[in-house]
Amino acid sequence: MPKKKHPYLSGQPIHPDGIRGDETVAELVDRTFLAYNAGRIHEACRLLNEKILKDDVTVGLSLSGALTPAGLGRSCIIPLIENGFVDWIVATGANLYHDTHFGIGLTLHRGTPFLDDRELRKEEVIRIYDVLFSYDVLLKTDSFFREILSAPEFRKEMGTAELHYRIGKFVAEREKVLGLGTVSLLSAAYQHGVPVYTSSPGDSSIGMNIAALNIKGTGPRIDVSLDVNETAAIIYHAKKNGLKSGVVLLGGGSPKNFVLQTEPQIQEVFGLPESGHDYFLQVTDARPDTGGLSGATPSEAVSWGKVDPARLPDSVVAYVDTTIALPILTAYVLAKHPKRKHKRLYDRRDELMAFLKKDLPKKFR
Repeated sequence: MPKKKHPYLSGQPIHPDGIRGDETVAELVDRTFLAYNAGRIHEACRLLNEKILKDDVTVGLSLSGALTPAGLGRSCIIPLIENGFVDWIVATGANLYHDTHFGIGLTLHRGTPFLDDRELRKEEVIRIYDVLFSYDVLLKTDSFFREILSAPEFRKEMGTAELHYRIGKFVAEREKVLGLGTVSLLSAAYQHGVPVYTSSPGDSSIGMNIAALNIKGTGPRIDVSLDVNETAAIIYHAKKNGLKSGVVLLGGGSPKNFVLQTEPQIQEVFGLPESGHDYFLQVTDARPDTGGLSGATPSEAVSWGKVDPARLPDSVVAYVDTTIALPILTAYVLAKHPKRKHKRLYDRRDELMAFLKKDLPKKFR
């Protein structure tokens, strides 16, 4: 009688065929990403394709660091939005500010990190590691923001979802005039009703220009509490209606926490019954042992109620640079997964907030 196979030895045998050179990205991942951090990328691709992108999952995406200057907004995030693979976003303001350069026809360039920054300063060249661009790009983008943010439709209090939706409308119009197509993620989000939040609206050049306008009594006034409650409402509505919540965290920092804190807002602060996000996928280069949020594991998040303990096996952390991981993830799901219908959560914000408010304890009404 043959010996029964041990369950620990039931995984895919490691004997890949040699790479030919004509493989698709999806084929390469499935056949050769078998161990170590490549193994985690393989697991991340499959989690995203097979579970997170199911129709009954509301997908939140967080963007940290400086991803858009590296071109990842246009190469990856816009295709994900256009295919219905992202339902709501939390990004650093820097990602959205630098994203706008592309939408208004400005140019960034590949360079090298091994330059004399004193010389760059003299030549009015800005460096983001190995991305280089003219100081004039900042000045023209600032001018664009001050011009549009002075328009009458911005002269009121609003959350950052409305702020970015209105900015996206202007960027989309500029793209059309310039014949660029959709090259800005804010434009893509505007077109497809994907709400985009910023967890720290004052911490970017967009916030700096808003502050400059506020000095003379014009421009928008940002309501950060509205953002906290709207994002919690997105998750509460989904979970109470039998849907699931999946989070895709690119990097860590404040955007990661802002996406995850929706569950403590529901459970801890509002006192409403909930169990946590269902799916957790993070790409990070941060270590967990330093105690920072950027490296905090999904199992640690369980202790806060951020992740459903019953769903902890549906969690993947890939310790890889996002600029490497995101194009692979994007190519994989575009090859494997059909388009999803856009949920257009931006258009439903009032409905979602009303749904949350009707269940709140009396002390919050």
